[in-house]
Amino acid sequence: MSISTESIKQDLEELTRVQLQQVADFIAFLKFRDQDRRVTLDPTQLATLFAEFADEDRALAEAGMNDYAAILHQED
Repeated sequence: MSISTESIKQDLEELTRVQLQQVADFIAFLKFRDQDRRVTLDPTQLATLFAEFADEDRALAEAGMNDYAAILHQED
């Protein structure tokens, strides 16, 4: 079945408002699905983010340990 833009336009003109909304929703879904497929992860960028988050996690852990040590000292 050959489909042309013109035949689709003609079909759209015959639809009700509710049907047009359904078509619009489906088009939005197709665009979203296509966008999801185009996402590519750059290994270099991921490595940089991993290192950045590792440093941040380490700093938070050290701060938490310092707070914990201070609480233990107060209990003595």
